[in-house]
Amino acid sequence: MKTIISLVAIGYLAIFPVNAQDAAAILKKVDDNMVSDTQVSTTAMVIRGKRSDRTIVSKGYTAGFDKSFSEYLSPEREKGTKMLKLDDRLWIYSPSTDRTIQLSGHMLRQSVMGSDLSYEDMMEDRKMTEMYSPRMLGEEDLEGRKTWVMELSAKVEDVAYQTRKVWVDQERFIPLKEELYAKSGQLLKKTVMSDVAKIQGRWYPKKINYRDMLKDGDGTDFIVQQIAFDVDIPESVFNKASLKK
Repeated sequence: MKTIISLVAIGYLAIFPVNAQDAAAILKKVDDNMVSDTQVSTTAMVIRGKRSDRTIVSKGYTAGFDKSFSEYLSPEREKGTKMLKLDDRLWIYSPSTDRTIQLSGHMLRQSVMGSDLSYEDMMEDRKMTEMYSPRMLGEEDLEGRKTWVMELSAKVEDVAYQTRKVWVDQERFIPLKEELYAKSGQLLKKTVMSDVAKIQGRWYPKKINYRDMLKDGDGTDFIVQQIAFDVDIPESVFNKASLKK
């Protein structure tokens, strides 16, 4: 009888290997790839409009989950615009008006430069394991890659999305696709991650397409041109005085 039970168990695991996986452990490995203590990057945000595309290039600095600073490098009309995040506060400096404004509350849900990203999206740097409880839904092939499909439910109040459905690459532990939902269950955004490369010993997507499901269009591409993890960043970078330098 024990032998029969063992054979049944082995057969069950062979058919449903996903059940042997620990969803929390998988999500931790995703965090290990996607999150670092500090980060310096140069990125291009390609905003796809009905008539033409716009590309905004910026350089960003991040330390932990509560400090980030970025400056737009091009195009010329956006050059010099700067953003500083400290905890849940965000300041934006505009060189055209020489003014600094602070965004908070519902204003953080506004679009960044007409893109499919909100300021909330730009500010969210915390680990998934700190914000969500994962539940395994199954497995699925996605663009030739085997993925685990997981549902993430918020376990803290201050999150932009109450629920996420995420497709995690089984080999590289990178989310290849996400669906982001409001508390009401409405699908708000979709993201597709591609051009995955190994950088400093970790897998990382160099291109992410964000698509706001509440409006038409092909979404916004967020492209990593250069990135470095766990580098020294002077504390003076994360100071309001940096906005007008």
